[in-house]
Amino acid sequence: MSEKKLNLLTDFPPITTEEWMAKIIGDLKGADFEKRLVWHTNEGFNVMPFYRQENLENLKTDKMSPGVFPFVQGTKTDNQWLVRQNIDAYDEKTANVKALDVLNKGVDSLGFTLNKEKLSAEYIASLLNGIRADVVELNFRICVKRSAELASLLTDYFVSKKYDLKNLCGSINLDPINRMLLKGKKLDNNFIAGKLVDTVKAASQLSGYRVVGVNPLTLSNAGAYIVQELGYGLAWGHQYLKLMIDNGIDIATAAKSIKFNFSVSSNYFMEIAKFRAARWLWATIVAAYKPVCNCGDDCHCMEESGLDFCPCACKMKINAETSYYNMTVFDASVNMLRSQTEAMSATLGGVDSLVVLPYDCAYKQSDDFSERIARNQQLLLKEESHFDKVADPAAGSYYIENLTNMIANAAWTLFVETEDQGGFLQAVQSGKVQNEINETAQLRLKAVANRKEILLGTNQFPLFSEKTDGKIERYNETMTDFSACNEGTPTLKPTRQAIEFEQLRLAAERAPKTPKVFMLTIGNLAMRLARSQFSSNFFGCAGYEIIDNNGFNSVEDGVYAAQKANADIIVLCSSDDEYAELAPIAYKAIGGKQIFVVAGAPACIEDLKKIGIENFISVKTNVLEALKGYNQMLGVIRATA
Repeated sequence: MSEKKLNLLTDFPPITTEEWMAKIIGDLKGADFEKRLVWHTNEGFNVMPFYRQENLENLKTDKMSPGVFPFVQGTKTDNQWLVRQNIDAYDEKTANVKALDVLNKGVDSLGFTLNKEKLSAEYIASLLNGIRADVVELNFRICVKRSAELASLLTDYFVSKKYDLKNLCGSINLDPINRMLLKGKKLDNNFIAGKLVDTVKAASQLSGYRVVGVNPLTLSNAGAYIVQELGYGLAWGHQYLKLMIDNGIDIATAAKSIKFNFSVSSNYFMEIAKFRAARWLWATIVAAYKPVCNCGDDCHCMEESGLDFCPCACKMKINAETSYYNMTVFDASVNMLRSQTEAMSATLGGVDSLVVLPYDCAYKQSDDFSERIARNQQLLLKEESHFDKVADPAAGSYYIENLTNMIANAAWTLFVETEDQGGFLQAVQSGKVQNEINETAQLRLKAVANRKEILLGTNQFPLFSEKTDGKIERYNETMTDFSACNEGTPTLKPTRQAIEFEQLRLAAERAPKTPKVFMLTIGNLAMRLARSQFSSNFFGCAGYEIIDNNGFNSVEDGVYAAQKANADIIVLCSSDDEYAELAPIAYKAIGGKQIFVVAGAPACIEDLKKIGIENFISVKTNVLEALKGYNQMLGVIRATA
């Protein structure tokens, strides 16, 4: 008997969008489609639960090509990126040894934070001794005032080593506005323009070096949403572009001097779309100035593209760094999962280089092991997953193409609004940017407190038995502080979503006695198990000792066992229908010796409150605020590292 061959066209006839919608509406059984299935994003637009080919009809992005203006699908025809590791070069000889070591372990891009007090020709020579500047991307960060001097020293060093300067690739992260945001510096247009122009001129022989940095990752690590990071990042870059052009730097040179440093969060598909939209919008901004090609006699980009401007000048150079904002101290191994998905987003999105932060960077100076893991996270994507082999794998995806356009539209709106109000520098000087990011950070912290945003191991499914055991060597508990205005400019500080939950756990860990929470499980088997699991996770987020149970025959037996175990909190775990009978019995048996909590929000809640039962926890409870309250009732004092 012959097998019937499957014919996709005849056996699976086309289904219209209307038919799909009818099926979905039917399956919802009266539930609101808009509320249940449409994603109302924090970025200000709505995402449908499904997209089809017809959703591409009015879009342009799916018809573009890799390496072709406006570079939605990448500035290259492949997807090669550089594996970057950042190194503190306070001591140049130590930094040199480390750099040479990691170059043999898969790194092909180095980022040095320089010691401004030591900057000299000898310092640079010692730092770069043995490093082939013509095969490795070199990136440098130093104080604003010494960037031009650094550019001159690098040029002299490379000339002394007889390098062909046109073959060198790297950057100097000169970003005065970033210093304003981080340090509260009060800088004006003239000062900033002077530093930009001086540094660009000093690096004029280093055509492959981008010496002006734009760092939207500062916004992201302070809590910004993706659209804010991108929209303000574009305005930031445009501010520098205009300042350079207005002060005598030709358009193409100015544009080719800028490098963007973005963060990449765990919002997987949206981050892929962000990088695609970023290249598109930046190319559009630069193209509006009609840059004339200055790439050299070998470049015929204008003739080959048929454009009346230089497309090479419109290419956005992107370095990405995995998020610090969502790093956690507790269950820190989960940080590797977060940074891995972030690395995937960045590389699939077509970045030029990537820094993966070591999983332990939130609480210590990273060691050889955590740095090796961070490097290997990228190398696995290259060598085993072959992410570098296909340019823009997301191209044509109904979902990501629509996300790209929605993010681009929202970011462009913010960019135009910022420009209309005087530009990015003015927005920073007035505190507008800082205020908006601060408001966003507070919303995101509230979302974590309510578990609308999940940090695995922190506000959901904590590892109950974990203790810090002295592993914390440093601890950042800084929130954005508008009183920290060094010279009059409000600051933004890198922070982390997990901080307030971590403070709860540290307080419990350092208390004379770790609070004990006893699960009094009784009644309906399914409900008592579900609620004991919920309650264990709830109180485990504060670092309390959890005592779970299989069930008791009577409330009195449960209360007796809890008091024998020296519990501080007793949680009644049963079904809503049984609470009307069981909760009053438990409350009376406890007699105020322990804190009594009912797991759930039963219909009889008002009746229970009338007899004195005050504590209820459910999925609608603000976990953070509730746990702070229990800490206060138990006398557990807030602790810091």
